[in-house]
Amino acid sequence: MSKTSISDTISGGKVRDTLFSDAISERYLTYALSIIMSRSLPDVRDGLKPVHRRLLYAMRQLKLDPGGGYKKCARVVGDVIGKYHPHGDQAVYDALVRLAQEFSARYPLIDGQGNFGSLDGDNAAAMRYTEARLTAEAQALLEGIDEDAINFRQTYDGDEIEPIVLPAAFPNLLANGAVGIAVGMATSIPPHNVNEICNALLHLIKFPHATFNKLLELIPGPDFPTGGILVEDQNTLLAAYKIGRGGFRIRAKWVVEKLERGQYQVIITEIPYQVQKSKLIEKIADLLNARKLPMLNDVIDESAEEVRIVLEPKNRGIEPVHLMEQLFNQTDLETRFNLNMNVIDSDNTPRVMNLREVLQAFLDHRFNVLVRRTRFRIKKISNRLEVLEAYLIAYLNLDQIIYIIRENDDAKSALITNFKLTENQADAILNMRLRRLRRLEELEIKTEHEQLTAEKIRLNKILKNKNLQKKNISTEVS
Repeated sequence: MSKTSISDTISGGKVRDTLFSDAISERYLTYALSIIMSRSLPDVRDGLKPVHRRLLYAMRQLKLDPGGGYKKCARVVGDVIGKYHPHGDQAVYDALVRLAQEFSARYPLIDGQGNFGSLDGDNAAAMRYTEARLTAEAQALLEGIDEDAINFRQTYDGDEIEPIVLPAAFPNLLANGAVGIAVGMATSIPPHNVNEICNALLHLIKFPHATFNKLLELIPGPDFPTGGILVEDQNTLLAAYKIGRGGFRIRAKWVVEKLERGQYQVIITEIPYQVQKSKLIEKIADLLNARKLPMLNDVIDESAEEVRIVLEPKNRGIEPVHLMEQLFNQTDLETRFNLNMNVIDSDNTPRVMNLREVLQAFLDHRFNVLVRRTRFRIKKISNRLEVLEAYLIAYLNLDQIIYIIRENDDAKSALITNFKLTENQADAILNMRLRRLRRLEELEIKTEHEQLTAEKIRLNKILKNKNLQKKNISTEVS
């Protein structure tokens, strides 16, 4: 019986001898990098993971602007998975839903219409029932995308193109935060107040080496969509933001409501971020039934549009502070949010960045976008000025030009020869109807020419002057 080698049974490619451990290691690394780069970590510049970026871009292509109408989420998801994101439709829809939930996103990027879930953990309705469009924040992220502000790449099948990163006039990474688990690494960034972020950005533009103490004075900590109270001292926050790693304790916000005969009840008005209200109340009820909360008599959910959880003490002699401390220790009325600012930087490398680096990376991106959009506008103005010069020549030599167009088989060459026009100028004249040629007005042409020339001079100054660029970015941020 003859021996058969593996190379005899495999066709269609080369067989490479290698150690099994090396082959596994190489493939695992490839897989890990794919997960990190393509799914789990946000880009520091626009704060988006690929699925979120593709959702916003697909919605823009569908013209779902804030002032326009809504479209079915099923249509949006279909476009995303068909053109840009070859993954399961439910995973894409879940990502869309989170961008629309006011209790998940500090500044929702999608304006949802229909049932998009609740703070109690209820699921959103099926995508065939819900509708969506972009919010103003999402539109700010996309602003300038048609003006060569960023680079594009081919999609997975090569039929379409998609943005590598968005222009991002909105500081989305810090404003909305991000959570993700990759292979061997994770990211966990809390949301912050956008006004505070903008103040910190303006300060960093003026003082590039701003201290962490000053930045933390401007951004005193996270700002969660569900509210809550941050119970950490300044030193803990400073240490966390300085290295990009740490954690924050968040407690529910509560008030004492006085009743008759000296009685009172505690009202929970805000709960920690990412805590499901129904499960929280269920947990308190279970502890109550197990007699592990001796100070509490009952818990009642009276929430409507706002959170209102009523806690009834056993008797009026119990101090509210003691009651709440007991609940903080045993329930999710107090939670911990871990900070791990692990992101993809502008060099496409995953790394942990501190607060100042994240802010600076956003500013660097905005400066780059400003320069690219300015160059794009200058090029567009130059092309228009060239056409206006052709129109002025046509106005001054109207009868001769009309004669050439009517009598010459190759009118384009004749125009170029007789009036020393460029090809673009000749095309501009030939593409204009004779009726419109006769209606050309010298004053209108010269006025537009002067305005565009002045704008071009101003834009060229911006390109050459870093201080003017800083002024423009400061205006955008403020």
